[in-house]
This record gives sequence, C-alpha cells and structure tokens, in this order.
Amino acid sequence: MPTVVTAKKPLLAILLFATVLFGEFLVGRASADQPRMQAALDALRLAERELMAADNDKGGHRAKAIVHTRKAIDEVEKGIRFDRRR
Repeated sequence: MPTVVTAKKPLLAILLFATVLFGEFLVGRASADQPRMQAALDALRLAERELMAADNDKGGHRAKAIVHTRKAIDEVEKGIRFDRRR
C-alpha cells in the first residue's frame, strides 16, 4: 500500500508544477500583450492597498476613493478582456 501513495506524490507534484507554469504563462501573456493596461492595473491595485492601509478618518473621501479605485480596476480588467477578444 505505501508504494501506491508514494507513486501518487510525483504525479501530484507534476500536476502542481504544470498548473503553476500555465498560470505564469497567462500572467506573462497578460503583461506582454498589453503592457500599458497591465501597468495601470498594477498601479491601481497598489493604490487600493495603500488606501485600505490609510487611517479611516478622512471625511468620507478615503472610502469614496476606494470605491472609485475598485471601479477603475474593474474597467481596466474589462478593457483588457475586450481587447483580447479581437
């Protein structure tokens, strides 16, 4: 019985490696085919993280900025998907 479990471990490792490799390929493709849109998306995601880390008391402007940043992220992602359909 232990040989069956041992035989499954290399297969699982290979599948995991292939999944990671394919994911990296897709991420690389996303940044390679639309570098400006990808750069904008990265900047917006960083802005969202910074806004989330900022102090809460900003007269409601921080919360509004988070909402608008998330909408902008969504729009950039939609633009990337739209361009890839062509």
